[in-house]
Amino acid sequence: MTLIGMLHHRKDPRTVIKSYAYAAVAKAEGAKFVYFSPGTVNFVNSSIRGQVYENGKWVERIMPFPDVIYNTGSPEKLAKSRNIIQRLKEKIPFTTHSIGNKWNVNERLKEAKEFSNYLIPTEIVKDMGHFFKFVTAFERVVFKPIDGRKGKGIFFISKSDNGFLVKKDSESISYSKQQLNDLIASKLSTGTFIIQPYIQSTTKSGQVFDFRLHVQKNGEGKWVITTIYPRVAPMGSIIANINNGGFTNYLDPFLQQEFKEEAFNIKRRLEHFSLSLAKHLDELQMMHFGEVIDEIGVDVGLDENSKIWIYEVNWRPGCPPAFYLELDVVINTIRYAMFLAKNQTTITTTIETLKQEKMEGNKKPPIIAITGSAGKTTTKAFLASILSKKWNIFESKDYWNTTEHTKKHAAEIKPTHEAIVLEYGMAYPGVITEHCSIIQPNISIVTNIGLAHVGNFNGDITKVAHAKSELIHGMDQNGVLFLNKDDPNSTFLETENFKGKIITIGVNSAADYRAYDVKYEETGMNFKMKLGGQEISLFIPILGEHHIYNALNAIAVADYLGFTPMEIKLGLLFKKPPRRLTIYNCRDNITLIDDTVHSHPQGVKAAIDVLSNIGKNRKIAIIGQMRELGDLREEEYRKVGEYIFEKEIDLFITYGFRTEEMGKQAKVKGFPAKNIYHFTNKDELNALLVKIIKKDDTILVKGASKTNMFDIVKFIDQTFK
Repeated sequence: MTLIGMLHHRKDPRTVIKSYAYAAVAKAEGAKFVYFSPGTVNFVNSSIRGQVYENGKWVERIMPFPDVIYNTGSPEKLAKSRNIIQRLKEKIPFTTHSIGNKWNVNERLKEAKEFSNYLIPTEIVKDMGHFFKFVTAFERVVFKPIDGRKGKGIFFISKSDNGFLVKKDSESISYSKQQLNDLIASKLSTGTFIIQPYIQSTTKSGQVFDFRLHVQKNGEGKWVITTIYPRVAPMGSIIANINNGGFTNYLDPFLQQEFKEEAFNIKRRLEHFSLSLAKHLDELQMMHFGEVIDEIGVDVGLDENSKIWIYEVNWRPGCPPAFYLELDVVINTIRYAMFLAKNQTTITTTIETLKQEKMEGNKKPPIIAITGSAGKTTTKAFLASILSKKWNIFESKDYWNTTEHTKKHAAEIKPTHEAIVLEYGMAYPGVITEHCSIIQPNISIVTNIGLAHVGNFNGDITKVAHAKSELIHGMDQNGVLFLNKDDPNSTFLETENFKGKIITIGVNSAADYRAYDVKYEETGMNFKMKLGGQEISLFIPILGEHHIYNALNAIAVADYLGFTPMEIKLGLLFKKPPRRLTIYNCRDNITLIDDTVHSHPQGVKAAIDVLSNIGKNRKIAIIGQMRELGDLREEEYRKVGEYIFEKEIDLFITYGFRTEEMGKQAKVKGFPAKNIYHFTNKDELNALLVKIIKKDDTILVKGASKTNMFDIVKFIDQTFK
């Protein structure tokens, strides 16, 4: 006869009401039942001092170790006895195991494309900057504690005309940005919080609802549906949890009322989804921890297109008293416990088989190499950010793009990496060929063909394209190549003999992935595109229309690799590479733009565009040298001067050898001579800045890192802190 042990942190079973039901059902099913707490375990003689239910009362008995244990106490309180419980697990099968908090479950589900598609993008809030980027991108968000229970501590936050609307329970309050900053900061000081886009399911009468899917394993070890029911929030509230005043309903009449002829299909979809998800989570638990799970409660919503979204997964859900289903839950639990006790060998074999299949099923990961005259690092940062939302990736460090760096990367890449994202830099012919001989990519991106390093190619742009084409020749010839349709110089790339797939991105041209409605925001760029057959609005937290192309390359690769639009949207909220159009807000409403990593004609004009677009009053451009232009230097410097005039910049300062050519050409075009300055000495330049910078000015500092233009950024920031 199977002995089932019920483990609980409370010593007295009379304080645990459900213990009576478990004792009664165990007896009815032909099993023995004992209630015990960790402190009663004796490992010396493999016994417990437990409580058995006899003749209507609990009686203390010394019992042998159970054949199976149902772990039902509070995880927080049982944590005090972690060592005892772990030793028990080594000897006795447990029916139920924790699948972790909201964050852990999300991370596990990302492993499978079929279920990641149902996940609402979720981030742990790192800091206030991260929080506001998320709100800017998604506009309506949910902010809640990572280990929250019963709908407690949840905030619904949305952007409004005058700031932000914050809703908690049924109360709505308008906040300024500073007030919201203070509220979120105070919450973050108390613990860990997560943030998600708010996806709302609403009844015809305007009430928020969700579905609870409750599934268990039965006496044959198979997953069965215990119940599916809607939970409806009180009018005005966003929380459908019963503990917050929400109420339940029966599934069939609710679906008929809300969905009419679609009711049957939605019911079947919910049933299939609940069983499929339970099986998947069970397999993940087996592969990761060598354990099985027996019961989950999944809270899901339906958006306006009736698409299922997972709100939460609970590993030990309660059952609503209104449906009188407690006994069904207990019967399944007891029968499964008896099955588990008798089938340990079979279950252990199943776990080992799953692990072996996973090892054998590991395929060669995508190896993605990025080259181009501009945008390599930012494209890499966007793509790595997206892919890391679901995969364990290897990402090269910013600007680590020489062949020596690639050799180091080859030694650091591990079999556990599910994707590799690399930059391949090039200043001379043959360099990219060497990159590919060290690590051959199967996916390649050429961002553009520009004038960076053109001086090393006798000023011939076609020779630059020929050197960049080494990536096309050196990659897997059946791989995938991503090209910029808007870049005229990319037509010089040698694609004729490439056997793989070519995918294009663009803004102004018809391309496979095309952005439109590009707009400047306060802290980045908004744009729209078609993704997965639907129009989607996207936000990137970096200024400049040229960065839309970098984002498009990352989006195209991620979509090709099976990432969902929501995962992509979340991944675009990347950590911006340093000194790439970084904004400093100085005193007196002075805005400073730092773009002092690389400098080439394309990048200089793009930075001037940013200055022109975000400067509300006087616009000051401080432009340094552009290296390796060779014989094209004077011509390109004159073009920059003309562009400064066209963009109606107010003050133009050049720094470095021969850069006065820019100012001269600006003057020729009609730029006021009194507003043009040239320096080869930083101290003299800085002395001028102290005199001329005024309230409300916007200042761009643009130059190559080798010219140390960042010193000017630091001076302005410290002077006007």
